Amino acid sequence: MRIHAHQWPWFAVRVRPGEEKTARLLLENRGYRCYLSASKYSRYREDRVTRIEAPLFPGYLFCRMNPHDRLPVLTIPGVIQIVGVGETAMPVDEGELTAIQRAENSGLPTMAWPYLRAGHLERVEQGPLCGLMGIVVRMRFRTKLVLSIHLLQRSVAVEIDRQWVPAARRITSIPSQAHSGWAEPSSFAVSPSETLPERQ
Repeated sequence: MRIHAHQWPWFAVRVRPGEEKTARLLLENRGYRCYLSASKYSRYREDRVTRIEAPLFPGYLFCRMNPHDRLPVLTIPGVIQIVGVGETAMPVDEGELTAIQRAENSGLPTMAWPYLRAGHLERVEQGPLCGLMGIVVRMRFRTKLVLSIHLLQRSVAVEIDRQWVPAARRITSIPSQAHSGWAEPSSFAVSPSETLPERQ
């Protein structure tokens, strides 16, 4: 039985770059539910094809956890901080994370993308991402749907068929950060009342 079976919100956990997989494994071994987003692609060389997997959000993973019981997470080797605003742990928007998971599981090319602070949301009407809304970037030969985790101020782009998003079907606007009330995300490790054991 999972010791953390309660459906806590998702939180972003900052970890040392390159230690995302190890931290996820250690957290899962303690009973936490974790998600590490990844971009998968092939690198072609003269004699072989190599499958590459890289984090979409380097230095971060997502974990369902009780924000009032952070110490078991913070004592995991490789974990640096839990993302919050000021002194408060801030959960990741469930819908935003679900959209990222759908994009990753769709099999469509997905990659990290510069964070978009503002833009028009459009709804995907066809294909494996039908129903998702995001900012559509139309280039000469490619069309990308940009999805964001606003708490982290990070975006990813998934390549879609241009016909899946009718150009006239704009839904609404995303306000710029200056007018939206979003704060620059900060992170914290422990409150003054919490003490971490020294790491070797």
